[in-house]
Amino acid sequence: MIEVTDLQKIGIGLAGFGVSFLFLGVLFLFDKGLLAIGNILFLCGLGCVIGVERTFRFFFQRHKIKGTTAFFGGITVVLLGFPIIGMIIESYGFFALFSGFFPVAINFLGRIPILGSILNAPFMQKFVQKLGGDANRTTDSTFA
Repeated sequence: MIEVTDLQKIGIGLAGFGVSFLFLGVLFLFDKGLLAIGNILFLCGLGCVIGVERTFRFFFQRHKIKGTTAFFGGITVVLLGFPIIGMIIESYGFFALFSGFFPVAINFLGRIPILGSILNAPFMQKFVQKLGGDANRTTDSTFA
């Protein structure tokens, strides 16, 4: 079993609150205050879960510079007061940065009893294969 430290538990809570605030910010018609708080909490949570040094190494790799620029640029645009444009830019950066983890996440979700049945349904199969990509592909070992 993987041992989770107290700092990682706090980081999971911060990241969870960050995602919640981002969801509420979108739900309340792109409220820039909630989106800004959500972004800050998510980044702080990520730093607590994997560590500050690993977080910097993850974001500032040479092949991820386009995604990093879009992600942090989107956060900056949200903080400047243009939440819809900022969230579009930020979403592109998020998918560019974390797309390597999608096959692992889809594979994991497929093993959950009820959710796996839904993901293996014929109408979802094409979408899941496109999103998940090749399950045997190696991913970035930054989080390992």
